[in-house]
Amino acid sequence: MSGARIVAEARGWIGTPYLHQCSVKGAGSDCLGLLRGIWRVVIGPEPEAVPAYTQDWDEPARQEVLLAAALRWLVAKPLEAAAPGDVLLFRMRDGAVAKHLGIAGRTGAQASFIHAYTGHGVIESPLSAPWARRIVARFAFPEGAL
Repeated sequence: MSGARIVAEARGWIGTPYLHQCSVKGAGSDCLGLLRGIWRVVIGPEPEAVPAYTQDWDEPARQEVLLAAALRWLVAKPLEAAAPGDVLLFRMRDGAVAKHLGIAGRTGAQASFIHAYTGHGVIESPLSAPWARRIVARFAFPEGAL
């Protein structure tokens, strides 16, 4: 799977307003919705129905639902094996469940990631030290994508 193709598709979502539990390019998306939309373009139909989830950064049940789904459908990579197009999973608070996703845009000294963020919509942000230290997992899209 071409990381450049994934990044190009993710960048095509930039400017989409933030809308919780949505996944419509140009109309509304959250971070999971962005990943779902990219999946539909590069892989095809979504592999499973998405259960309802809260908008805040913590889950009262303390279950790693997002991490478990990523492990089912994406290919886990070592954290240090950065490549454009990688799916990044973030833990926004120490001890909290992983609840934020982004797509690596650039790697190296000018590292960036594309994500949907409350109050900002879909944007490309620098992968600064505060963001980088929150990464808990890195994934690639599976082979065989369209």
